Amino acid sequence: MTPNDKVIYMDNNATTRVAPEVVAAMMPYLEESYGNPSSMHTFGGQVGMAIKEARRKVAGLLGAEPGEIIFTSCGTESDSSAILSALRTYPEKRHIVTTRVEHPAVKNLCENLETITGHKYRVTRLKVDGEGMLDMAEYEAALTEDTAIVSVMWANNETGVIFPVPEMARMAKARGILFHTDAVQAVGKIPIDLKSLDIDFLSLSGHKLHAPKGVGVLYIKRGRLFVPFLNGGHQEHGRRGGTENVASIVALGRACELAREKMVEENSRVKKLRDKLEEGLLAEIPKSILNGHKTARLPNTANISFEFVEGEAILLHMNQHRICASSGSACTSGSLEPSHVLRAMGVPFTAAHGSIRFSLSVYNTEEEIDFVLAKMPVIIESLRKLSPFWKG
Repeated sequence: MTPNDKVIYMDNNATTRVAPEVVAAMMPYLEESYGNPSSMHTFGGQVGMAIKEARRKVAGLLGAEPGEIIFTSCGTESDSSAILSALRTYPEKRHIVTTRVEHPAVKNLCENLETITGHKYRVTRLKVDGEGMLDMAEYEAALTEDTAIVSVMWANNETGVIFPVPEMARMAKARGILFHTDAVQAVGKIPIDLKSLDIDFLSLSGHKLHAPKGVGVLYIKRGRLFVPFLNGGHQEHGRRGGTENVASIVALGRACELAREKMVEENSRVKKLRDKLEEGLLAEIPKSILNGHKTARLPNTANISFEFVEGEAILLHMNQHRICASSGSACTSGSLEPSHVLRAMGVPFTAAHGSIRFSLSVYNTEEEIDFVLAKMPVIIESLRKLSPFWKG
């Protein structure tokens, strides 16, 4: 059993621990090598070379060219940059295709484009089925001559469900439509080779793959027109103004190196831990439901609903045992409404409010899984005794 004073962290889709190797890589650029990479002197030029090397490492993980990589502040900035650039590049086109289960970074931007711009833009939101999967016939029918861009996440942040992004990108290209994917959850967990794909824009965020918060990437396929989101200096070849966040960029480069090295472990050992946790919870706790497709899913993610209890209450009890996870319900943000992802999937109300997302990483252990499997049935049973909806 894991000692009760140890934090058991299973909330890696929210953010990850910064890897020790990543911390070591970034520290020199906080202490000794603090020059401005745009400076003419050698002291600053060496820092510029470190950024160039980090760009090469990020490109290596994605199967891209270094010149196709722009460093940003986060995944949200990357998402906004891609979508707004497409709309500015093709101002005659007013249509966006996305899904009903996107991260708020895309979801809220599309809502704002519909409303704040005076209904200038039209958005089609693709439905998902009970397993969180898309209907490809609906997608094909949604593509029109007026479509400026498709923005579809590669893997869902709540359920881990993986969308058929390569196929969707091919279909968009055949119609002359730009394709963007929010790959924040997918990068580092599943193999990606952008050289062989028809993806025009891809977003990633450093803190989802063991780099610090505050650094991200926007991939722009060579030859694609791009209108900068942040105007200013000449940084990032004129595509993103502002002095570079050097230490974090170097850190992200190192994190991408580690992700390439640990991809097999992510899809073998981490997946086995996820499966053991998932199977144990579903077997030991009555009225528990897996949310999302059984196999078309990230290797680290399990979203499970425990009927007739509140996700917020479950998390509070888990926290007493120092177990960290997330709720599929938005209760913690002051709303009584369940997650928009689970609503789109048609998860019953009694289950959607009691959903918990467990998201693992290479730092989790089998000992931790055993501890959680021992505690969760007791937590759910105690809460159900208090629930007016539980009939035993």
